Amino acid sequence: MADYVIITDSSCDLPGDLAKELEIVVLPLSFHIGGKDYRNYLDEREMPIQEFYRLIRAGESCTTAAVNVDSYKRAMEPLLRQGKDILDIAFSSGLSATCNSAKIACRELAEEYPERKIFVVDTLAASLGQGLLVYHAAKRRQAGESIEEVRDWVEQNKLHLCHWFTVDDLNHLKRGGRISSATALFGTMLNIKPVMHVDDEGHLIPVGKTRGRRASLDALADHMEDTAIDPASQIVFISHGDCPEDANYLASEIKRRIGVKNFVIGNVGPVIGTHSGPGTMALFFFGTRR
Repeated sequence: MADYVIITDSSCDLPGDLAKELEIVVLPLSFHIGGKDYRNYLDEREMPIQEFYRLIRAGESCTTAAVNVDSYKRAMEPLLRQGKDILDIAFSSGLSATCNSAKIACRELAEEYPERKIFVVDTLAASLGQGLLVYHAAKRRQAGESIEEVRDWVEQNKLHLCHWFTVDDLNHLKRGGRISSATALFGTMLNIKPVMHVDDEGHLIPVGKTRGRRASLDALADHMEDTAIDPASQIVFISHGDCPEDANYLASEIKRRIGVKNFVIGNVGPVIGTHSGPGTMALFFFGTRR
């Protein structure tokens, strides 16, 4: 086994047991809700995800904070002292300062440990999109690929990692500055549901709209049907904002249409969920383009 460690951050939204199985180190981002600070651990040790969404539905405001440079250094330095190399697969620089913190920490540590290999990949990805890249990287590490081979695979494939989102409540996008107050008001009145994706620069942007919830879920499946590369052989990741029934519907629709057999379904964590709200649905797969 190649002697290096894969590090990521909790915005990857991987289920906690899967992250443990993959033997990755996960640094938690932070969130502030109900007058208290919490760290977003994948095992939900500080706040269960259902409690987070209960508070959001009750009208609590939430803010999030990136992983800082010192946190990265505290996690990485003991590994470097043990003689291990590090590949950090980071949250999109288009959505968070976390990736920049990782790069600063790695530059500083590279001066102290010049004999070690320390790499950072900006995934330009979010939620289980980032998680899907981490999953494949970890599987390749387990198969014996070198740190350079895994880094290069992630770099070469990240812009084929498709993210398609929809939300149930436009007011969360309004609060985050993604849409105007007027758009949120009239969209809510007309039952309009936006369809969004993460673009090649790692930004979450609206690209379409549908009338009604079911139509928005079908639109996600439409995009996969149009662009997926060899879908039947892929493992597809789906994340949801406390709406597992919709996630199961989307998975069954994709299975029916294009024969996908393997899915990982998980929660949209507090980092993304703060800005997208309950009822968020997101689909991640590899396609011809983002």
